[in-house]
Amino acid sequence: MLNSYYADADHWLKFTHTRSFPLDTIEFHLHNYFEIYFFIAGDVDYFIEKRVHLLKYGDLLLMNNHEIHKPTFRSQEAYERIVIHFEPELGRLLSAPGFNLLDCFLNRPKGELNKIKLSPSEVEELMGIFKRLETLTPHPPAGSETLRLSYLIEILVFINQVFLNIKPAADHGGLPEALIPILEYIDNHLDEDLTLDSLGHRFFMNQSHLSRLFKKGIGSNIHEFIIYKRISKAKKLLSEGYNVTDTCSRCGFNDYANFLRMFKRKVGVSPGRYKGGKK
Repeated sequence: MLNSYYADADHWLKFTHTRSFPLDTIEFHLHNYFEIYFFIAGDVDYFIEKRVHLLKYGDLLLMNNHEIHKPTFRSQEAYERIVIHFEPELGRLLSAPGFNLLDCFLNRPKGELNKIKLSPSEVEELMGIFKRLETLTPHPPAGSETLRLSYLIEILVFINQVFLNIKPAADHGGLPEALIPILEYIDNHLDEDLTLDSLGHRFFMNQSHLSRLFKKGIGSNIHEFIIYKRISKAKKLLSEGYNVTDTCSRCGFNDYANFLRMFKRKVGVSPGRYKGGKK
């Protein structure tokens, strides 16, 4: 990592501007906060749910707390990006009547409309706000917490205004065509048998070919993808009021103890604690 800047408002808001060299492998991400990701430089494909986004300077990505995502790198070119993480509740508290700051994260189908291609003037405008936010670190002046929140509001208002004019992509980006029905099947059958063997039989592929196709298209193995998809569904069900036992079976975890262990490993808290925190 060559540089990094951090801002924090009562642990509800985190800002980083990072330039680093790519790692060989990065796991899927699934976190409890919302993410604003601004791409600056690198040779990067970014996978979100069922789509691969080929990134160029000025591209903006939005991810909510139920969308799995990960970058893959086509070369060792230096990788630079700006990322803001914030708690969803913060967005709700800052929203004024009649204007929901979280619309661009919630008012769209899961895994759709995540990427916003900004015009040069929009890139310049957004970079101006980022720079003002960045100047508050590492020696924040008096009133910096209030300023950070005001800059976050400004960023979210800007993004929502741009979001109103974007249209769904006509394709799945750089995703291999053969992989699209497999991902859709997995998404709709998370409570069923999704072993490599069962998927191979259903889609008339041998296991090694299916594994290679998945690794090439997404940059990870199929088992890890299914785990994250199941955890994502579990988070959603728990937040909707389902108990832990029902959630376990509805998400395809046949072993209750394994579900508890896996959920805590990926989310950071137990399913019971997560459910309690969402009430």
